[in-house]
Amino acid sequence: MTANVTISERAARRIGEILKGEGDGAKLRISVEGGGCSGFQYKFDIDKTQAEDDLVIVRDSAVVLVDPSSAPFLADSELDFVDDLIGASFRVHNPNATASCGCGTSFSI
Repeated sequence: MTANVTISERAARRIGEILKGEGDGAKLRISVEGGGCSGFQYKFDIDKTQAEDDLVIVRDSAVVLVDPSSAPFLADSELDFVDDLIGASFRVHNPNATASCGCGTSFSI
């Protein structure tokens, strides 16, 4: 799979903290689904099952899985973690998105 997805240092630290409490073999799965106010939305889940064709991104103690259907939508993206006045959340900086909603969870291509 050729999609280049990176994880920021802040995101890797937070993912590591989350996965530590989820038990052995836990990984963060990012997927793209239809919906949201802009057409597509990011979905984050904890998953202990890794498919043979998943894209696997590892940074420090963070392990992120992306399924083959979602990978093209996430090509050249960076997963970050922000903690600001409106709250703490994961954000995907996606250069393929032509528009996104204010909260950063949905986008269009």
